[in-house]
Amino acid sequence: MARERQQPREREERDSEFVDRLVHINRVAKVVKGGRRFGFAALVVVGDQKGRVGFGHGKAREVPEAIRKATEAAKRSLVRIPLKEGRTLHHDVAGRWGAGKVVLRAAPAGTGIIAGGPMRAVFETLGMHDVVAKSLGSSNPYNLVRATFDALKREDSPRSVAARRGLKVSTLQARRRDADAEGVGADA
Repeated sequence: MARERQQPREREERDSEFVDRLVHINRVAKVVKGGRRFGFAALVVVGDQKGRVGFGHGKAREVPEAIRKATEAAKRSLVRIPLKEGRTLHHDVAGRWGAGKVVLRAAPAGTGIIAGGPMRAVFETLGMHDVVAKSLGSSNPYNLVRATFDALKREDSPRSVAARRGLKVSTLQARRRDADAEGVGADA
């Protein structure tokens, strides 16, 4: 009996680590014999503000129920994104979903989140502090969120690149510094 009381509390503590952000609610109508039946579709982004983020979609006859379903779906679809110094991207990246296109750029400390509505929600729940993002094409929130996730999934950390190439991270970064120094010397 003590075990049964303890279990919901553990689940509550685990869920409290996540921040959820409602991105969009859409009222949809189904035409039936007696008139229209209204329902609601919700798009929610969930993250732990430490590099994990997910999104979910939920539909129901009432708004709170749609939001609850979307939040549960978002928690099931969490992905880990590598962040540079825990605040920005390692490199610039582009993403696309349908007609929604996004470009994400790494930014220096203190820049903040420069992004539109649906993308801003993703970055805030992810825990990213400095990023410049531009939405090109469709402004549909569903496509923008999916395009942002597409871009974030293309993000590679130096550690994963080094592992893939069979190098040490320090060797990889030393090569990058050398290439940057050559590029500066060629411009002068």
